[in-house]
Amino acid sequence: MTDTAPDPWIERYLDSLEYERRYSPHTLLNYRRDLVSLYAYFQATAISDWSALDSHHLREWVSQLHRKGLAGRSVQRHLSAARSFLQFLVREKHIPHNPGRGLRAPKSPHKLPAVLDVDQVNSLLSGKESTPVAQRDQAMMELLYSSGLRLAELVSLNQHDIDLEEGIVTVTGKGSKTRILPVGRLALEALLRWQALRVGLANKDEQALFVSNRGSRLAARSVQQRLRHQGRKHGLESALYPHKLRHSFATHLLESSGDLRAVQELLGHADISTTQVYTHLDFQHLAQVYDKAHPRAKKK
Repeated sequence: MTDTAPDPWIERYLDSLEYERRYSPHTLLNYRRDLVSLYAYFQATAISDWSALDSHHLREWVSQLHRKGLAGRSVQRHLSAARSFLQFLVREKHIPHNPGRGLRAPKSPHKLPAVLDVDQVNSLLSGKESTPVAQRDQAMMELLYSSGLRLAELVSLNQHDIDLEEGIVTVTGKGSKTRILPVGRLALEALLRWQALRVGLANKDEQALFVSNRGSRLAARSVQQRLRHQGRKHGLESALYPHKLRHSFATHLLESSGDLRAVQELLGHADISTTQVYTHLDFQHLAQVYDKAHPRAKKK
């Protein structure tokens, strides 16, 4: 981590997330920000040590977050980070028990993820790209949509993680969990074209599958910028970002198969309740089809 946390215990916890659990830089940044907020409350209440923090203090902290106007989802994330940090302190025998256990933030309205429809995906991926950078972008988009990768999984891929002959990719997801995913025919073709061009761009001994113009591993921020550019270039009305392709992958697969467990495995979700959001999207799509097609549903 580049910045030092305000408290040595927070720093040790963030180090454990980075080196033991291999969390992405983006996730670590969120944990740092949330725990800095907790530490600010810690100081303001003149608590001498983390062992003096109790559930009443945490409830007051959550109330402060609400009064500051934070959305319910943000408050939930803050509280989740605090619980996880305090459990780390229990593990390290610095505090006897976790005062955040059983404490819940108010539920926020569930927001469905944004997705592209099949026609939009086809329009996005059907272009004939000429430059190496554009072909790299197309290969990334094909792979994101074909295999449902997270952004962190995409940028961490190395050359040996892709088996073009077998049509599979090996990814390391959250919690350092590895899964092997199929890669579709069109994505394989795009990756083959990119592999031929990559040789002329990549630095010597660079293992990353996707590299920048400078020949080094492509950063997550750069992927986000390139996808926004490609979305505008292909006329998408809303912003294109990596997770939108992941959401589209899951939604279209569930629409076609109806197999929620298979989609859960492919996405790498530990809990099927996380995957169930796509059943709402599937129903939403079916309802729209019904409203347009059923003779008794059409408005006069």
